[in-house]
Amino acid sequence: MTSVAVIGAGITGVTTAYKLMSQGLDVTVFDRNAYSAMETSFANGGQLSASNAEVWNSPATFLKGIKWMLKKDAPLLVHPSPTWHKLSWMFEFVMAARSYEENTVATVKMAIAARQHLMDMAEREGFDFDCVKRGILHVYETESEFKHALRVNDLYAKGGLHRDVLDDAGIHQIEPALAGKFHGGFFTQSDFTGDIHKYTRGLSAACERKGVSFRYESHITQLSTREGGGVAVFSRKAGTEDEGIRQDFDAAVICAGVGSRRFAAMLGDRVNVYPVKGYSITVNLEDEASREGAPYVSLLDDKAKIVTSRLGPNRLRIAGTAEFAGENRDIRMARIKPLVDWCRYRFPGVSTASVVPWAGLRPMMPDMLPRVGRGKAKGVYYNTGHGHLGWTLSAITADTIAAEVAGDYKASGTPVRGELKSVDTVRAEAERLTEAA
Repeated sequence: MTSVAVIGAGITGVTTAYKLMSQGLDVTVFDRNAYSAMETSFANGGQLSASNAEVWNSPATFLKGIKWMLKKDAPLLVHPSPTWHKLSWMFEFVMAARSYEENTVATVKMAIAARQHLMDMAEREGFDFDCVKRGILHVYETESEFKHALRVNDLYAKGGLHRDVLDDAGIHQIEPALAGKFHGGFFTQSDFTGDIHKYTRGLSAACERKGVSFRYESHITQLSTREGGGVAVFSRKAGTEDEGIRQDFDAAVICAGVGSRRFAAMLGDRVNVYPVKGYSITVNLEDEASREGAPYVSLLDDKAKIVTSRLGPNRLRIAGTAEFAGENRDIRMARIKPLVDWCRYRFPGVSTASVVPWAGLRPMMPDMLPRVGRGKAKGVYYNTGHGHLGWTLSAITADTIAAEVAGDYKASGTPVRGELKSVDTVRAEAERLTEAA
């Protein structure tokens, strides 16, 4: 049986492992943590949102970014200290603005195609993840914000996404708990929310029941390509300095989030992932007034760049901000306070006496599209770089890469030499996935 190593046990790695296992492959997952979903897949905003698929490479975002650099509590914060990685990434990010419209449409199509795959896995394996199917509501305070959103909505429509246009009264009819007056908004009934951590843990348990091996607390010291194809994985128990062990595999899929750039370099590829830090708070709704005053409909407040998800009756997840500070996982209270203040302003009936802060690193490519496909060496594959949409896109990119790996081996018994997919190839793949869905 063909053996495949999956590097990373976040949402992307675990969905990839499940899809590879479903293709009849022998799968081993490596992760440095003691459990799955302990880093970026631990406490994100919770939205499964085709309606948040606009890529960030637009002139409007560039102008806002310049303005926000002067504000410590801005939704986007770029630390001024330069590094070659940051500068090269920023240059490629700006250049990718040429494909802003095409990449936005492609991302919408992938997000729509991903929905059924994600739900099918949960239903087939019988686990709960606090799924709430009440749609996602986007709200805009000013006319200029709303006009830009109307233009983005045209791109979403090209990708096959339907949204209802709302006035202020319509917004409050859908979510009465929301305070404030708005110029307009959009409601995407087909979007939904859930707890990414619960989902990933539930799916990883299903993988283990079906024969997938998990090597937790494994610090990978080296990945090497083998002559004739395949990958050697060198690892030791996390926190130790022992010599570790070598395990050989016919193929490896890199799903390591912000670590993917380092692993790709070991394997002779360039995957220019940059860690973009995001923050969240989980508000524990400990009294009846808070439970009554919290929203059940998921929200995106465009001005604040903040999203919400209701995770069962007793938790409200609030997430936002983007911080370019390298691989820094510190939780800065100066970034948490705006989330708490926003909750108190928009939902005055909710007590913020019990708030759990968190920060995670989004693995973001400059063009905002994930890297899905073969590496240069035989037996090397990638499914990484999903940015702020890992939860939304992972199910379909996992299905795509698993089919590619299985197809390569079932056809010939040996891996195929290839190259990382280009933006054009990913876009074409999105077209195929949408038609299949």
